[in-house]
Amino acid sequence: MPPISAAPTSQDIQASTVSTLQTALPPQHIGWTEKGQACSALWRSERGASPPKRVVLADDTTTADSAYRLACEGTALLWRGDFQNARQLLQALARRIDKPAQRTRQKATTAQSATPGVSPSGAQAFHLHRQAQSQRARTLGMLLMPVNADYSVPLRRAPDVAQACAEAWGAPDDTTVASVASLRELLGLTSAREWRKKGVAIEALGEAPNNRIHPHYGVFSPVRGEYVGLVAQAPLPATQQANFVAFDIGTGTGVLSAVLARRGIARIVATDQDPRALACARDNLQTLAVSAQVQVVQANLFPEGQASLVVCNPPWLPARPSAPIEYAVYDEGSRMLLGFLDGLAAHLVPGGEGWLILSDLAEHLGLRTRAELLAAIERAGLKVLGRLDARPLHPKALDASDALHAARAAEVTSLWRLAAA
Repeated sequence: MPPISAAPTSQDIQASTVSTLQTALPPQHIGWTEKGQACSALWRSERGASPPKRVVLADDTTTADSAYRLACEGTALLWRGDFQNARQLLQALARRIDKPAQRTRQKATTAQSATPGVSPSGAQAFHLHRQAQSQRARTLGMLLMPVNADYSVPLRRAPDVAQACAEAWGAPDDTTVASVASLRELLGLTSAREWRKKGVAIEALGEAPNNRIHPHYGVFSPVRGEYVGLVAQAPLPATQQANFVAFDIGTGTGVLSAVLARRGIARIVATDQDPRALACARDNLQTLAVSAQVQVVQANLFPEGQASLVVCNPPWLPARPSAPIEYAVYDEGSRMLLGFLDGLAAHLVPGGEGWLILSDLAEHLGLRTRAELLAAIERAGLKVLGRLDARPLHPKALDASDALHAARAAEVTSLWRLAAA
């Protein structure tokens, strides 16, 4: 739904930010010994990782092989050397992790062939892939950086990351203290900052420069434009509602609300649970000069009332998130999908439609069947009026070396037009 906007190339970001299942955790601290003194600092982890229990100091004399061995054993390395050397070390660690990737893909292929009725990139391949990605993230996350209370990094040749940190963590104040975060996460923050400044051009919003969405850190970046195009193309329902109203459920960056506003809908209510998403949507709608048409509210799925059109783009894969940032991608037990379907009929005016935007990637991965989706629609008292399809064109769909290539190559993104039965 890139890390979300922080690293859109590291994984498919496929659904608007949903935080209904996330819970606020109390601050944690990380401890280590330095010059014979016990030290501690605030621990920061957007992945929701616990602070490492074992921490050693590392610097420019630390070899990549030694760092890799320690990281694989679960020992974190708090960096005290040159920042740019730390970046090079992180790249060296990644090469050592990725070297056996071919063996992992071979395991996935073996697992696929052992499961009759499941596509060549089936559920076992998916879980092996996620397991490998999770282990990779844990290992690379063991290279740690100190961050001062003002978000400066007290290392030689360290870049200015203060603004990027402020956008993700909030502006520092008198209560902000020194902290420790992984180098990988700091690089993700700076990458997100660049995405936010540059923005993402959305063809359905018209011509440049008035067609860019600027994703905030932790909010789904709409780099997969095919689903946005479907919302721009689908025929609007003809209802007798005096003033046509649309709901945008799980608005994320606000991109779908902006598209609907550009289509001439005068009143749109956009909902989300995540404060980051709400702030991001408001900023984008203001920049695109459509904020007068869109009311952004914090709500669990539906706002109060009924609408002629209700749009929802839930996370597309029914799997358990392994980190808070993955709630935009994985919908455990299809909770948001089923919540939308079960509540839709009650929020539609007569003749109104619900537009469910969903990829069939889960079907190709053996995580959900088409029959299960259709049964859920029927149980919710809904009927299918029609469906618009689009083929994704993202790079991974064309990458034959990707562990899930067969499923990605067969994927179709659909806009399901639903109505009360």
